[in-house]
Amino acid sequence: MSELQRLKSLLPPENESWVFVEAAAAIDPPLITLEEIGRDEVEIQIDLEEWENFAIDHRNLLFWHEVGKIQNDTIPRDGWEMAALAIGLGGAIGELWVQDLKNNSEKKLQDAIYADERAIDLACRFGYSIPNAYKSLGGALKELIEKTRKKKKRSFFEDRLDALRKSAEKARSELSQQEGSEKSVSSENVYGQ
Repeated sequence: MSELQRLKSLLPPENESWVFVEAAAAIDPPLITLEEIGRDEVEIQIDLEEWENFAIDHRNLLFWHEVGKIQNDTIPRDGWEMAALAIGLGGAIGELWVQDLKNNSEKKLQDAIYADERAIDLACRFGYSIPNAYKSLGGALKELIEKTRKKKKRSFFEDRLDALRKSAEKARSELSQQEGSEKSVSSENVYGQ
């Protein structure tokens, strides 16, 4: 099975008919990116040459991160599309768009964090344990940090990793509380109380 076919098999059923997985055709493309190719169709484009350098678990979680963006409806729009939309809508809305650009980096990070959470959920749907899903995504982010030369982009991955660590700690705490309550319930049942 080719890598593209393998990734297509990792799409949730609700996305299979309108999300496509293709090899990136651009020169020096990003590792993985999204592109709207029609009104209701999205393409996940992958730089297969660079992609193969990542561990399979890391690839899975990076892929599910992109699927998470699609499911959260946070597919990045090209700047020129947004500018054309703002100009077409008039001056006041155009000014709002410029203000929105200033807040864009925070929103982009928050969208990425939400997509990471969605990637964890998808990994669990496909058979990963919660700890393994967090470890795989954390490993993928660490690898991206190591391979990224641009400071701003590297900082973005570091911020995502920090948020992932906090989320993993919260999940670990919730799991231990659930296990503790299950033990207390079972011990109450044993003693008939």
